[in-house]
Amino acid sequence: MDRARADGTPWRPTAGGVALRVRVTPRAARDGVEGIEPTADGPALKVRVRAVPDKGEANAAVEAAVARWLGIGKSAVTLASGGKSRVKVLAVTGATDALVARLAALVGPGASR
Repeated sequence: MDRARADGTPWRPTAGGVALRVRVTPRAARDGVEGIEPTADGPALKVRVRAVPDKGEANAAVEAAVARWLGIGKSAVTLASGGKSRVKVLAVTGATDALVARLAALVGPGASR
């Protein structure tokens, strides 16, 4: 994924959906997506999960939380890179234009939720 998106979004269209950069906080009080925050790799969606980063539990929880937030099936969201890092890239499969529109609507004008 490019280091910094010119439009300030943490996603980019791909052939079969979107690539979505996320910054994960494990061991949180609750699961959820909380807007966009800057990272060294560029903007990322802030995702908090209750799971601990052990044996892929947090990664699975991140996939589930993002799928729930987007209103799509869990199988449509998979880890593409960053398995042991807080900053990860998720592959979200589906109609690219619809996913981009949904992401833009969810993060809103201020990009904070």
